[in-house]
Amino acid sequence: MRIETKCVQAGYNPGNGEPRQIPIIQSTTFKYDTSEAMGRLFDLEDSGYFYSRLQNPTCDAVAAKIAALEGGTAAMLTSSGQAANFFAVFNIAGCGDHVVSSASIYGGTFNLFAVTMKKMGVDFTFVSPDCTDEELEAAFKPNTKAVFGETIANPALTVFDIERFAHAAHAHGVPLIVDNTFATPINCRPFEWGADIVTHSTTKYMDGHGAHVGGAVVDSGKFDWMAHAEKFPGLTTPDESYHGVTYAEKFGQGGAYITKATAQLMRDFGSTPSPQSAFLLNLGLESLHVRMPRHCETALKVAQYLEKHPKIAWVNYPGLPSNAYYERAKKYMPNGTCGVVSFGVRGGREAAAAFMRELKVAAIETHVADARTCCLHPASTTHRQMSDAELIAAGVSGDLVRMSCGLESAEDLIEDIAQALDKI
Repeated sequence: MRIETKCVQAGYNPGNGEPRQIPIIQSTTFKYDTSEAMGRLFDLEDSGYFYSRLQNPTCDAVAAKIAALEGGTAAMLTSSGQAANFFAVFNIAGCGDHVVSSASIYGGTFNLFAVTMKKMGVDFTFVSPDCTDEELEAAFKPNTKAVFGETIANPALTVFDIERFAHAAHAHGVPLIVDNTFATPINCRPFEWGADIVTHSTTKYMDGHGAHVGGAVVDSGKFDWMAHAEKFPGLTTPDESYHGVTYAEKFGQGGAYITKATAQLMRDFGSTPSPQSAFLLNLGLESLHVRMPRHCETALKVAQYLEKHPKIAWVNYPGLPSNAYYERAKKYMPNGTCGVVSFGVRGGREAAAAFMRELKVAAIETHVADARTCCLHPASTTHRQMSDAELIAAGVSGDLVRMSCGLESAEDLIEDIAQALDKI
C-alpha cells in the first residue's frame, strides 16, 4: 500500500462482522481460563494481553499503523513524546554509558538528556548538527551506545543530516535514533536514509487536533544487535528480570528492541497511553497525508510574506531558498518540511510582544503542529525569566516569534499578521 492508504487502513484489519473502526478496549485486565494460559504470556511464549500497563489491543493497532507509515518492523505507543525519547535511549543505554546527540533539539529533550538522564548515569556529548567530520568523530567514546537527532529541530528548525550521522553511528557499531515529529513520515522516512530507531511526539501532527498527549517508538528492524553483542547486553544476554529471556535470540532483529522496551521498560515505568488516547490518535492519522501538505503550503506562503515585510528582521523556514538548510531539506523532504515558521520582529522584545497582543486569528499557545494556528513569543512566556543576554546565549532572541501554521486560510493568516504588524 502507498502511504496515503496506510494512513487510513494500516494497523487494523477487521474480520467479517467486526467493527469497522478500531475498538476502544477500555480495560485494565484480560480474562483467561487457566493460570497456565496466562503463564505462557508472562513467559513471552504466547502473544496476547494480560495488563494494559504493558500492552493493550487498541494501542497496539495504532502502533502497528505508525510502524507501517515509517516502514518499521515494530512499534510501541507511550504516554508522551518525552517518554518515547527516554525509552528509545534508555532501552540500550544505562548507567556508565554514553550517547552522542545533536545539540539542536527540543529543549525538553535536551533537559531530559543533560540533566535527568545524567543523574541516572548516562553521559551525553552534544554536537552541532553542522559540525565537522573531525568534531563528530571526536564525540564518540568506547562506551557510546547511540546517536540522536531531530529531523527538523524544535524550535530552531535546523535540518538534521540523517545520512551523515547514520554513517558515523554505524562506523562505531551503534544505532541512530531520529525524532521525526515535525516532518512526520509523510514528508520524511528516516529509515530510508539509514536511521535505525524513530520516535514521535504523536501529540503534534499525528494527532493534529490538540486532543491528546502521546508518543511512539518505531524500530526499523535493520540494526543487527547480535553483531555488536558486547555493546548491548540488555538485548543479547539473558534478562533475569524476565525469566532469563535473551531478546535478540528469541525475537530476532525485527522484534527484540520493541519487545524489550515493552516487557521491561513499560513494565517498570508504566508510561502507557490510554486506549481512548490511542483511538483519538488514530483519527488524526487517518487524515495525516491530507493535512501535512496544507500545513507546509500555508507555512511557505506565510514565510514568503514575512521575508518581504519591512517590520520583520529575519525569517527562519527551511522551505525558503534563502534558508541555510534549504538544500538539505530538499534532499530529505522534497515534498515539504513542516508548518512551523520562526521570525524576528524589528524593535526587539517589546515590539514582538506588542505584535502578539494584536493577533486575532492566531492563538497564543505553547503548542505547535495542530489544526489551529498557534503563536508563541518565548521571551515573554516560556523564557520570560531570562535577560536579553541570557536569551541570546540560549539561542532565543528577544524578537523571536514562533508561529505554527494550522489549517486555516493562508490569506486569513497573512491578513492577521499584516494588521498586527500595522499596529506596532
